[in-house]
Parts: sequence; C-alpha cells; structure tokens
Amino acid sequence: MSKDLIKVLISEYQRIVSNVQFIDRDCEIEDGLNYVFVGLRRAGKSYLMFRQIQKLLKKGHSIDEILYFNFEDDRLASLETADLDLIKICYEEMYDHKPIFFLDEIQIVPNWEKFARRLADQNYRVYITGSNAKMLSNEIATTLGGRYMIRNVYPFSFKEFLTSANINSKEKNALFHFRGEINKAFESYFRFGGLPETLKVDDKREWLSNLYQKVFFGDLISRYQIRNDFALRVLIRKLAESVKQPSSFRRLANVVSASGKKITPDTVIDYLNYLKESWLIFSLENFASKLADKESNKKYYFIDNGILNLFLPDPQTFLLENLVAIQLRRLYGDGVYYYNSNVEVDFYVPEKQLAVQACYSLNDIETYNRETNALLQLAKRIEIKKMLIISKDEERVISTDNMEFEVVPIWKWLLL
Repeated sequence: MSKDLIKVLISEYQRIVSNVQFIDRDCEIEDGLNYVFVGLRRAGKSYLMFRQIQKLLKKGHSIDEILYFNFEDDRLASLETADLDLIKICYEEMYDHKPIFFLDEIQIVPNWEKFARRLADQNYRVYITGSNAKMLSNEIATTLGGRYMIRNVYPFSFKEFLTSANINSKEKNALFHFRGEINKAFESYFRFGGLPETLKVDDKREWLSNLYQKVFFGDLISRYQIRNDFALRVLIRKLAESVKQPSSFRRLANVVSASGKKITPDTVIDYLNYLKESWLIFSLENFASKLADKESNKKYYFIDNGILNLFLPDPQTFLLENLVAIQLRRLYGDGVYYYNSNVEVDFYVPEKQLAVQACYSLNDIETYNRETNALLQLAKRIEIKKMLIISKDEERVISTDNMEFEVVPIWKWLLL
C-alpha cells in the first residue's frame, strides 16, 4: 500500500465526515473512552462514528485531528496487517496533532486487534466498528484487555425510525396529533424493519434481499469457508419458520437433512454460531431449564423484521413476536428469556420481574384463555411485578383472579 494513496484517503475522508448528515441514535458515548461498535451490516455503526466526530468538532477539535479510515473502500483491497501502522505514520507526516482514530469495518484486516490494543496502550482515543461479532470472541476480548467499551448497534428502534421520517414522537400529545402518520410508519417498520437505508429506497424488499445475499455470501460462506451452502440456506429458512418455537440442535439437523443435504447436530451448532456472529440472529434460553437444556433448546429470532420477512409467505404473527424480541433484547440485553415448564410464556425478564406474551389478536376465546392463563400460572410460580400481552392493535386492561395485566398495541409499546 503506497503512502501517497493513504494520505489522499486521509484527506478525502476528513472532507466527507465533516459534512455527513445523520439521525441521532439512542446510544450514549462517554468522552475519554475507547469504543467498539458491532452489529449487522448497514445497521448504522458508521453513523455513530460520524455523530461522535461532529460532537468533537463542536467541542472545538479540529478536523485535522480526525483520522477516519473506511476499510471497505475498494481502493484498500490489498491492505495488509503492516499497513495499519503505515496509516498512523502517514498521518503523523501530514499533521502535528495527536490523532483521534475512527476505524470503520476494521475486522477485514487480519490481526487488527493487536493494533487496536497498542493504540489504547499508547493513550490514543479510538473508535472501531465491525459487522462480525467474532471480533468479540474470547481470544480477541482478551487481547483488547478491557481497554474498549462494547456497544451493540441494532437497527433503528421505532422511536428512531419515526425521527428519521421527520415525525416527532416525543412531542406532547404526539400520539393524537400524528396518529395517522405514526400508524403508517409502523406498517413499514413492522414489515420491512429498521435498517436505516430502507427509508431511502422504494423497493425495500429488493434492497433487503441484496443485503441478505451480501451477508450470506460475504459474512458466512466466504468468511467461514462453508461448502454446504444449500444446508445453510435451509437452516436459515427453518429458523424463520420456527421463530415462535424452541428448536433443538438435533431437530434442526433432522429437518435440514430431510431436505437432501445431511448435516450433524455439531454442524448445526457451528452454523448457528456463524449466524449469530454475522448478526443475522440471536437466541433466548429457557429460564426454567437446566444448564444442558438452556444451551441445546433455544428460541431463535432475527435481528431485523425486514430480513425475517424475506422468508415467510404469511408473516404477521411471526413478525409481531420477532419485533417484541428485538425490543426486549435492545432494552435488557442478555437478561431476556422465555419460560417453558408446564407453562409457556413468550418472554421473561427476571431483573424487572416482567412477563410478556406476544399475541396478534385476543379476539378468539381459545387464544384469549391460552395467553391469559399462561401469565396467571407463571405468576403463581414466581414473583411477577408486571404482565403484558403485546398485540397488533388491541388495547385494554384485564383483571382476573386478583391479578391485572395490560394488553398493549405493539406500536404504542415501542414508544413507551
């Protein structure tokens, strides 16, 4: 990699990042700390960097202090590990400042984490993004040695989605003043998810399909050198069809094998880990299970409704539960479970003593009895402070057996 090209890129990136327009995100970044932002491709990690750059400029920092580098730039195709230090050397030849590093999608470069640790050890301020959660594996986390704060970047929340659509949901009486606009925006959010660029394209499904193909071939098939791509495709589709149900490794292996490409439970375990590392899916454990069952019999959800919707012909109930799972994961991280031990409850958050059912509609009496009885039975087993049934459109308070729980439309719950 030539020094001349690196210097051209440093200068070019400085001009670009100083003028980027962005939507503010619900992600706090403290001054004086180093950060790694991780998440699905196109989830908005780079824009968190741009926001931080703009904040630094407003505080009086010069654009010359900013060393932003986008490692997905096609002009950097030949970049090697040794070139990381060359970028630093080139900057020092251009400026007298101590740079603030913004390293975008750096996981492309082998052994990037050693460079990142050295920068932190030398007291540089550093911000890093990456699309692959493998960059936070035990080995790399050990290498970084607690020198970086980790921020998971999800697609837009519904609040952020409304803000990006110029709808101020925080305004007093917004639910009354902008009810029509909010409902219309929610239908798009519900079906096509919260990846920021979906707001800018007309054919959202085609854009999402192209993104999925890039993740599938770039972040999965190529990176992990998977030869049985057909089996992986079948597994992803089966996970989409099973969003509402726990799935064991053996069951998934049997389903995929029945399609004509035999795989073992061990291969399923590997594939599931790859899917998580690429930020396509996440999993929830059964709170009521023993340790072995917690690991082997999880529920799997997609990180974005738009991607899930690519695989389902009749997606409504799946999308509802998946969106509830995403929001709970965003709010409570790894502290979200499902509960299944003679009683089945979709979500349980022990820290908040919160139990949640996701149900598209309670109009059918059989459905009503099943959903409410599950919550009542759980409340008799463990202490529950709040019980919710999140529906598509229904809203009421149900009082029964000296207990009370709310039925809340999902769009309103997402704005609480």
